[in-house]
Amino acid sequence: MTSTLSRPTAGSPESNLEFASRDQIAATQLARLKWSLRHAYDNVPHYRAAFDARGVHPDDLQELSDLRLFPFTAKNDLRENYPFGMLAVPQDQVSRIHASSGTTGRPTVVGYTARDLDTWADLVARSLRAGGVRPGDKVHVAYGYGLFTGGLGAHYGAERLGCTVIPMSGGMTERQIQLIEDFRPDAIMVTPSYMLTIVDAMLAKGIDPTTTSLRTGVFGAEPWTEQMRRELEQQLGMDAVDIYGLSEVMGPGVAQECVETKDGLHIWEDHFYPEIIDPMTGEVLPDGEEGELVFTSLTKEAMPIIRYRTRDLTRLLPGTARSMRRMQKVTGRTDDMIILRGVNLFPTQIEELILGVPTLAPQFQCVLERPGRMDQMTVKVEYRHDVSGDHRGAAAAQLQSLIKDRIGVSVAVDVVESGVLFRSTGKAKRLVDNRPKA
Repeated sequence: MTSTLSRPTAGSPESNLEFASRDQIAATQLARLKWSLRHAYDNVPHYRAAFDARGVHPDDLQELSDLRLFPFTAKNDLRENYPFGMLAVPQDQVSRIHASSGTTGRPTVVGYTARDLDTWADLVARSLRAGGVRPGDKVHVAYGYGLFTGGLGAHYGAERLGCTVIPMSGGMTERQIQLIEDFRPDAIMVTPSYMLTIVDAMLAKGIDPTTTSLRTGVFGAEPWTEQMRRELEQQLGMDAVDIYGLSEVMGPGVAQECVETKDGLHIWEDHFYPEIIDPMTGEVLPDGEEGELVFTSLTKEAMPIIRYRTRDLTRLLPGTARSMRRMQKVTGRTDDMIILRGVNLFPTQIEELILGVPTLAPQFQCVLERPGRMDQMTVKVEYRHDVSGDHRGAAAAQLQSLIKDRIGVSVAVDVVESGVLFRSTGKAKRLVDNRPKA
């Protein structure tokens, strides 16, 4: 069955509401939300069953706040419907398929119609423009290509903006540096942790990273802190801005930080409706309160997503550079939270404190172990390669003290030589759990 409502066109005048009034944005959201709920209910057996089990129907949505009546979608729902059970269109209308790695179970599969891909390119282009990239710029894409949405999402968005794309993909750090030097790109799209790896390799070769042509870094795919922004901008002499997205919702380009303010990411609310919920109770929280980010797609054809629990922790804030609401930089993920002897902490908190110790580099891992009855954590962190003398003991003691004072838990700190810890060419692995499995 197909929905009788007409899906909004991405390129129509009402679709670009970056600077519209909140009333205009809300009216567009309501019309599109009604379409998306009906489209999901009519065409995806999972949603029909989930809505019916909750006792709700698409017609029950009369105002935006009514969305709280509808059930959540979790990653496990996508895995249980692997591979194509969440599609809302016949497979011959699917132009592309992306998928997660599936390292913790079945991969999650995402499909796109031709119009979905067109919308995606528009939104990444909008994101890059807001982040400081301009038509005619050369954009070096160091996100991975393939089933991961990062590389191709960035690629087609940059082309849509009118940029020249350098499709480097991830890895081959020496080649990354060569192309940055030879092709002289204006912008780079990459994970912030891998950008640091590139910087380290430049310094090892005697190259000053501030002398490159790069003026804008669009960094995403993992949480990163304000301290990391300062580190990247100082090391590279560029503007560092955050881009947000996830495959299940679309890919990169769901939200973007504006270069003129750098005060959180504006969510493209004409295509994605955000909520913040209490991760324990599922109750919707008011704007300004921190909780788990939930998204409902408003225009996706192939795979509408209804109240998807992202597991990312943030808060919703009023718009500044754009009319659309902002999300604060993600502070962590509910599934990355470490509970150490009754204290909740996130790797981003450790990163923030590491960057406060001048002799330590922002390359680290939190290693959890249970040698006896109690959990223990060791923070393994690299010593800066450009520091003269061996002050590792003092650096370890300073970081231990900061963690105890600021977070309230005692940990061991192991300061290792530069280059010892594993470098990921994609998302950094900050948590290593060596505790015995139950």
